[in-house]
Amino acid sequence: MNENFARVETKYMLCTDQMPEIEDALEAHGFHRMDFGNSLIQSLYYDTPDYLLIRQSLERPGFKEKLRLRVYGEASSLSSAFLEMKRKYKGVVYKRRTMLPLRTAMNMPDTLEMPETAGQIGKEIIWMMKRYRPVPAVVIRCDREQWVHSDDPGFRITFDRNIRFRNRNFDLRAKEYHIPLTDAGQRLMEIKTGSAMPQWLARVLWETGARHVHYSKYGLAYQRIIQDQRSIERGERACSTVSLPMGA
Repeated sequence: MNENFARVETKYMLCTDQMPEIEDALEAHGFHRMDFGNSLIQSLYYDTPDYLLIRQSLERPGFKEKLRLRVYGEASSLSSAFLEMKRKYKGVVYKRRTMLPLRTAMNMPDTLEMPETAGQIGKEIIWMMKRYRPVPAVVIRCDREQWVHSDDPGFRITFDRNIRFRNRNFDLRAKEYHIPLTDAGQRLMEIKTGSAMPQWLARVLWETGARHVHYSKYGLAYQRIIQDQRSIERGERACSTVSLPMGA
């Protein structure tokens, strides 16, 4: 299965006491919570050995791109995974992805062999891999709650919590300790739409004090990795957590 998305993504950092009012507003304006409730999302980000892709992304250029492998839920040898290219140009996010068996997808950077069923998207992913020669860089996990508009399935809002990462043992099937990137009471709200944000939603966000953020899970994990590397070089003990200030 291949998928292609083009949309605007806007992010807000919330705390738990802001959630009830926002959820009430969503229900009043045609949104419903997806039946599967909170779901685990795992993403393996690929990058060059010197982290070129994320370093460029953090400079917030007009164009940036990422390459990742995503699994929904706990992974096993029988799992399927999405191999994704995510690009952003002038504020619009373009995501192209193909679904593969997890074992096939995890070997892709070494084999550079894509099934014919992946079509044009598969060819573009292979081209990107040949260009950057990426290696596994970071695994990000989070628990997600998703809301969808009843009349516009492309209008989605997600709330991520318990965002954490690891930069070792990149097998998504592994049971490993992950380092927290957010506090327990924080929720990352992401608004995904093909058009402008409706006025009622902008008003609710303003009334609840939601703060707009430029937030990258992989970017924050990378900054933590570099921070720890520098601490170790200075002979200091590495940090254990990273929190994004509510007003960032």
